[in-house]
Amino acid sequence: MRAPDARRLTEGLLLQTAGLAEAVTDAHPGTWIPTCPEWSLRELVEHVGQAQRWAAALVEQRAAEPVPLEPVIGLDAGDWPEWLRAQAERLTTAVQGCDVEVWTFLGPRPAAFWLRRMLHDTSVHHADAALALGRPYEPAPDLAADAICEGLDLLSSPQAEVLNPNFKALCGGGEALALRAAEAGIDGWVITRTPTGVTWERGNGAANVVVSGGVTDLLLVITRRLPPDDLRVEVIGERPLLDHWLEHTAFDGAG
Repeated sequence: MRAPDARRLTEGLLLQTAGLAEAVTDAHPGTWIPTCPEWSLRELVEHVGQAQRWAAALVEQRAAEPVPLEPVIGLDAGDWPEWLRAQAERLTTAVQGCDVEVWTFLGPRPAAFWLRRMLHDTSVHHADAALALGRPYEPAPDLAADAICEGLDLLSSPQAEVLNPNFKALCGGGEALALRAAEAGIDGWVITRTPTGVTWERGNGAANVVVSGGVTDLLLVITRRLPPDDLRVEVIGERPLLDHWLEHTAFDGAG
């Protein structure tokens, strides 16, 4: 399966944002989010929209360093759907008009970096809201697969320990964790813990522990939104290795 291009990332961001907007329509702002236990629904929605707005400002300004994060003030829950969609549209429009590299926490990158990052951040938080509210969550398989790839790109980057010092605990002695998707045409992932950090590759190679299931369920497990004991997935091999991985791969208390 080919990596999604900027057009596909744009489609995905707009669709996932619209899905989140629909999920939170008429929902109580104080709804607790079990998969982000420090957050209410209001905090989740404002995080997503604020992050997209911040990324749009970075791209619009062709920023070579971070720009200030604007606070969200006086936003009524009834305005959430329109506000969320507006932030996604602003970001996609900004990226379409930008032909230079901009600041990212991994160094200068093409503006489409922020399409991909915000798509997958939005998608996982859409899952948070859907799970809390009992709403459907069905991302396209190619985009769910790319969300796994993007997360592994971040965890295996030279800047990983700067993003979160806990990632240092992912170093190891060659232990491997595999994810195997049930869908035809979606290659699996083999993740290896080396003395200098994480490496990964696509395929269905041997591993110490293997997690199998639909690609969306794999995404939800690897982002700690679905417990590995759920009947939708199967875990074979060294379960403590998977538990260690999940314990040390959160970006922050709500991620």
